Amino acid sequence: MGLGGVSVWQLVIILLIAVMIFGTGRLKSMGGDLGVALKGFKSALNDGDEKEAKDPTVKS
Repeated sequence: MGLGGVSVWQLVIILLIAVMIFGTGRLKSMGGDLGVALKGFKSALNDGDEKEAKDPTVKS
């Protein structure tokens, strides 16, 4: 069993179909774009934590 009842072989077949549809070049660019988006999301979360640390007043 893999992720949520999906076996390893099913994941391999899904990956092969994705490569056939999108091609390796497009998958690489989508992976890079996803990495940049996650990096930006993490930095935005950290910026929010820093702002809360600087302004400890509670607003209600």
